[in-house]
Amino acid sequence: MESLGAFLKSRRDRVTPDRIGLRTYGTGRRVPGLRREELAHLAGVSAGYYTRLEQGLAETASEQVLGALARVLELDDVETAHLHNLARQPSRAGLAEPPPEHAHPRVLALLGSLAPATPAVVLGRRGDVLAWNRTGHALLAEHVDVTAPLHPDTRPSVPRMFFLDPLTRDLHRNWEELARVHVGYLRLTAGRFPADASLARLIGELTMRSDRFAAMWAGAEVADCTIGDMRLRHPTVGAVNVAYQVWLQPDSPDHRLEIYTPDDPASADALRLLAQRAPDVPRADGRRRAVR
Repeated sequence: MESLGAFLKSRRDRVTPDRIGLRTYGTGRRVPGLRREELAHLAGVSAGYYTRLEQGLAETASEQVLGALARVLELDDVETAHLHNLARQPSRAGLAEPPPEHAHPRVLALLGSLAPATPAVVLGRRGDVLAWNRTGHALLAEHVDVTAPLHPDTRPSVPRMFFLDPLTRDLHRNWEELARVHVGYLRLTAGRFPADASLARLIGELTMRSDRFAAMWAGAEVADCTIGDMRLRHPTVGAVNVAYQVWLQPDSPDHRLEIYTPDDPASADALRLLAQRAPDVPRADGRRRAVR
């Protein structure tokens, strides 16, 4: 998992003196961005304190200090939230196995109420599919068993599919863009849940098995998946362009209901065709849900 010091250094390396109007003397700079003492000066803290903070030797960082660092490093809202999450982590946080995730009944009721041609999935904190409607399954993973989300051991993992499943990669025409968003969201989640052993295993597995994931993870990007566009080359209905939007769940704030809407009439026709062809989604009790 990422440390506060590693994140600060990655962002310090990106801010050049010229970019923020800092006068420098000579050409013997050995760092790509700001020096520690320069960042400390601009943030109004001592160089010694900032050095201890970056090295993980300082006990705490106040809200004021974090705000000043975020300002100098030109962090956006998501990066600033990640900075605060990292600063709240215990210095010696151990890993623990999280309990299995389950979609809240109210989220499942909302999922079941959507129109048949409106694809949707319920995602857990690590990107596991906790539930989907039949068109969501048909749109994103028709090669995966429709019953897979019913049990924690068989749930599809969207990050694993993106980086380890060739069929998922072939499905997305804008794979590179979406893959970076998934990596950025995993980093944001890791800051929120530093003790999640399952999340740590997922990141480790993807780093070892996918060179593209490892390269993107090393880039230290942070992102929050809320809205975006997906450009698909679907094996059954051809080109489909959809917009996704995420609905956060008050009953389970770590879970997301992701809904997909067509960007053009041809894509709307494709979703209607998928809705007609897709198999019903079974319920946890083994019965079939003949909806949507």
